[in-house]
Amino acid sequence: MSEITRVGVDLAKQVIQVHAVDQAEAVVTRRAVPRRAFLDWCARLPPGCLVAMEACTGAHHWARLLSKLGLKVRLIAPHLVTPYRRQGKTGKNDANDAAAVCEAASRPDMHFVPVKTVEQQGILSVHVMRQGWEKDRTACINRIRALLAEFGLVLAKGPEKLRLQLPELLEDATNDMPGVTRLAIQRAVQHWRQLDEDIGWCDQQIQRHARTEPRAQQAQTLLGIGPIGASALVASVSDFSQFTSGRQFAAWLGITPSQNSSGGRTRLGGITKHGDEYLRMLLVTGAKAAIHRGKPREERVWLWAKQLSERAGWQKAAVALAAKNARILWAMFTRGQSFVPNHTSVKPT
Repeated sequence: MSEITRVGVDLAKQVIQVHAVDQAEAVVTRRAVPRRAFLDWCARLPPGCLVAMEACTGAHHWARLLSKLGLKVRLIAPHLVTPYRRQGKTGKNDANDAAAVCEAASRPDMHFVPVKTVEQQGILSVHVMRQGWEKDRTACINRIRALLAEFGLVLAKGPEKLRLQLPELLEDATNDMPGVTRLAIQRAVQHWRQLDEDIGWCDQQIQRHARTEPRAQQAQTLLGIGPIGASALVASVSDFSQFTSGRQFAAWLGITPSQNSSGGRTRLGGITKHGDEYLRMLLVTGAKAAIHRGKPREERVWLWAKQLSERAGWQKAAVALAAKNARILWAMFTRGQSFVPNHTSVKPT
């Protein structure tokens, strides 16, 4: 164990695969460790040993435990590990994945995922539950509409219109709905109300976090970022200095153009959609709301977004505003400065 300098770990529910090498890159051990014995096995590693694993379910929990043992823990995004699997796509198994993680961690230009704290994961769990309950509510509403359509009852679009017309339809004896269907729809409406209460509870928790967190309050000063987006950003990214520039942060969010360039000719396509899908959705949705429903302002960003919307379309303008907000956020949190709406940049001489 004293010869080990780097360990690649493939996490699983019951059995954890490890791949350890020494300073000469020779394989020291390659074995499967039971979950209950994994922490004891890592405690025998030399202090400062590098332990790398994919950023998957439970990775941040294990990273916090291993850091307390004096080990250097690195988390790697799964899509960055796949190219280092020597067996390719057809040779995927736990042992090969652990070897690929170990090899990927040795690359000097590898990007690692910062370990989240318990508080960060706590507020993110509220965001996850809220997102899931929103999908369940949409499915519940569509299920009610489908049942009504089976008996020739088609209502106007919008959940509020459906909510207002449902009591009258259920009490109307002239339609063809049988009694058992009316009872089923009533239970679906009760489920709908419960989902509304659950989502409302999540909103209260998120708004409380956005009010008490200083960086979330700063993020809300930007055009198109509300409490939900500010809370998710602060909880997901603890240290913005891990990115070398605002452009890299925007590229990490996946809101920069993709490239298919060759022969010195640049070809740009749609956005890459890399990174955290939830954060990207919040930034783009907030930018759309700011362009469509926001009140006119005298800020330079607002005028720029409206002019771009008229020239290139509101969808491109919304994505561009989201990318601009990402760069502004990076500058704010890395330089410790507040957002100045009418700031004019000066090129250095």
